Order: sequence, then C-alpha cells, then structure tokens
Amino acid sequence: MDKNLVAKVAASQLRHDLPNFSSGDTIKVSVRIIENGKSRIQIFEGVCMGRRGNGIAETFRVRKMSGAIGVERILPINSPAVVSIEVVKKGKVRRNKINYLRGRRGKSARIKQVL
Repeated sequence: MDKNLVAKVAASQLRHDLPNFSSGDTIKVSVRIIENGKSRIQIFEGVCMGRRGNGIAETFRVRKMSGAIGVERILPINSPAVVSIEVVKKGKVRRNKINYLRGRRGKSARIKQVL
C-alpha cells in the first residue's frame, strides 16, 4: 500500500500542459526567478540536448550560445519554476543525447530542421 501511495502522490504532481519536445529541438523555456522578494520571468532559448529520467524526476538540458560562450542549463520538467515551454523549431538528430555539440562551432553546430 505504501508504494501505491507514493505513485499516487507522484502522479498528482506531473504536468500535462507542456508540449512534446525531444533532443535537437530549439525551445524557449520561461523560468520564474525570485530576487529580493520580487518575481520575474526569464526566457532561456536554446537547443534541447537531451532528456533524462522519468516521471516526477525527469529533467532536460538546454544549451545556448551567449556570445562565444556556451551556456547550459538543466531544468526539471515538473518544476513549478518552469512556467512554460515553447517549441520554436523541430530538429532532426540521430542520437538521444547530443553532447557532441559542445565541441562544435559555426556551420558544423547546425541541426537539420524537420518541416
């Protein structure tokens, strides 16, 4: 009965309002940030490098280039800090985790688009 209770609580905290996205997709993630007691929403746009875990513990990694520096963020999908996720472009990649993007610059870092 204890496992059943844990499964019920975890199922009640899953989010169903987010779109389907996978690695290679360019996404916009709106994240709520609280500073000095004030709340604001910051948009982080980049390529999804992969998803990990399942259920309540599922996370995804987003990478963007800020100038010439790559910035990566790992975000939990079911976090209340993640306000929304919007898919900007669908990408076609052959791997689930596209960590090879870290060593690439310029044209070699491009991802094919799905039309």
